[in-house]
Amino acid sequence: MDRHARNTLSIGSFQVECGAVLPEVTVAYETWGTLSPERDNVVLVCHALTGDARAARTPDGPGWWEGLIGPGRYIDTNRYFVIASNVLGGCYGTTGPSSTNPATGKPYGSAFPPVTIRDMVRVQARLLDALGIDRVLAVIGGSMGGMQVLEWGVMYPDRVGRLIPMATAAYLSATAIAYNDIGRQAILADPNWRGGDYYPGPGPEKGLAIARMVGMVTYRSVALFDERFGRSVRNGKAIHDPDVLFEVESYLRYQGEKLVRRFDANTYLLLLRAMDTHDIGRGRGGLDAALSRITAPVLFVGIEEDLLYPPAHLRDLAARLRRMGKDARVVEISTPYGHDGFLIELDQIGPHVRAFLAEAHVVAAKTASRQVV
Repeated sequence: MDRHARNTLSIGSFQVECGAVLPEVTVAYETWGTLSPERDNVVLVCHALTGDARAARTPDGPGWWEGLIGPGRYIDTNRYFVIASNVLGGCYGTTGPSSTNPATGKPYGSAFPPVTIRDMVRVQARLLDALGIDRVLAVIGGSMGGMQVLEWGVMYPDRVGRLIPMATAAYLSATAIAYNDIGRQAILADPNWRGGDYYPGPGPEKGLAIARMVGMVTYRSVALFDERFGRSVRNGKAIHDPDVLFEVESYLRYQGEKLVRRFDANTYLLLLRAMDTHDIGRGRGGLDAALSRITAPVLFVGIEEDLLYPPAHLRDLAARLRRMGKDARVVEISTPYGHDGFLIELDQIGPHVRAFLAEAHVVAAKTASRQVV
């Protein structure tokens, strides 16, 4: 088993962008591999909407990026020290709506303030400060995780050596916001929503399940649904029977029920809104002004069939960066898994990630050699 540690760490009080102050923030994080004496081999992993800190294999089982991270894998933990944390507002150990509010002794619920992608990144920076890590070799993540990667490049250009944003965007499109709102409205319409103060009850399980069903339609491609399900019927009913259940309906309901068992509805809503408001140009003079702050080489990974984050947007970001004289590259893959391809098609993505990180390692070694001389 790879060297692995699971921890929580208090970073004290934290003021989010809206001005509200959380009196005590705890961050859940996990690490794999060994930190080098020079502390120059750190790869920070940022998770997507319903992810957590368990990016790679642990004694409890596989992680959500199991095929990418580990001993001898594309992000080789025999070489790199990998850190992944649960985002601010999460429900997997980091302070969020289901956490206890010190002021009341009860879960925050509706009292938890809205957070932004920038808030998440600032918390990650505070975590690294507490761990004594001033700079990371690379930051990598997909979807909402990719949003965090881009913010790392803009907010902390001196602290990151490489950026690898996958299946993501510099700002959320109107279409993506629209899909998010359908899921949001399903949760808010559930009678068990109770304004967000449903603890210790089960909460809006039906609404959350429907929100996940909507999400799953956007995460995969039309080709995959047609190939896997077609018009097959699951329960043997005749097509004209009102109780007929198509295979695709069964699949989506299963995915909804599965998320309900492991995720909190308040956190889901909080993170959807963080994605909706994501725009690296906000308050910075626009997109190009924000991109001009990035100094690290960037490897964008786009997916041809991605309904939410078309690769043309990533090509445009790379072109803008190159016009500024910056190192920006784009890798595009094709997969029937659509947006979820960044989690699945690791043999397509992995070699590019490995080469990009190895390149950074060589640059770091040369820099260290020059400093010694």
